[in-house]
Amino acid sequence: MAMVLGKPEVDGLSEAVGVLREWQYDGAPTQLHPGDLGWFGRFGAEATAAAVRTWSRDGRILAVGLLDEPRLLRLTIAPDARRDEELAQQLLEDLTGPERGVLPAGKVSVEAPLDALLQDLLPERGWNAGEPWTPLRRDLARPVKDPGIRIEVTGPEQAHARAAVQRAAFDRSTFTEAHWHAMAAGSPYADARCLVGYDARGNAVAAVTVWSAGPGKPGLLEPMGVHREHRGHGHGKAITVAAAAALRELGSSSAIVCTPSANVGAVATYRSAGFRQLPETRDLYRDA
Repeated sequence: MAMVLGKPEVDGLSEAVGVLREWQYDGAPTQLHPGDLGWFGRFGAEATAAAVRTWSRDGRILAVGLLDEPRLLRLTIAPDARRDEELAQQLLEDLTGPERGVLPAGKVSVEAPLDALLQDLLPERGWNAGEPWTPLRRDLARPVKDPGIRIEVTGPEQAHARAAVQRAAFDRSTFTEAHWHAMAAGSPYADARCLVGYDARGNAVAAVTVWSAGPGKPGLLEPMGVHREHRGHGHGKAITVAAAAALRELGSSSAIVCTPSANVGAVATYRSAGFRQLPETRDLYRDA
């Protein structure tokens, strides 16, 4: 059968999330995680479905992409299909042809696993390496030490506090209590937790959301932030340690995160929390 490019409806999202769970394993190259769809779910199920693309053959999904931004496709591929020539050629044509309904004309970017054949083909079409990102990983085989600050798990009644820290941590954030409820209603959130850290005075100083992909698989931190008025006191390290502990409780084998290499403060924070820095990765982009 021919390769099929799909755009799932809301009721098809669970299948895409399911295969993303299956494809996660320790030592995998940086790739799309179920938590990435979960965090996008703050915009609602319909918006999430509209941003997802799948590539299937004989009824099996072989690749899943998320339009994290209109001009950025974050793509991953089944581990046994990353060097599949038919799939790679189909992806190439669908990503480079605006009429295919994946990426528009003009400047666009693609994130794909470094071991995928697509990584060899796009540069042949004139695509270039983008800015470097730093992946980091913490093994969760051993118990995680106490983070040293009070941690609360966000439920519906605490959603306003979680949203407030998010907006105070990221200058352009528009995250609201309503966004939290939309995210929490999505299927990926069944294995996720939002944590808020409080200092000795009771101020909400940091927050993180963690996403499990299931027992024995790597879990994701997305996002983590410290309130702009409470930086420089070790709260970033503390909430990151708490995130690792939460993922271990959820059965994750490791905790993973990826941040722009230019954000040296974030890299240092994750390293201070026991994360090991991995080789840099880069998106590929096509100029206008």
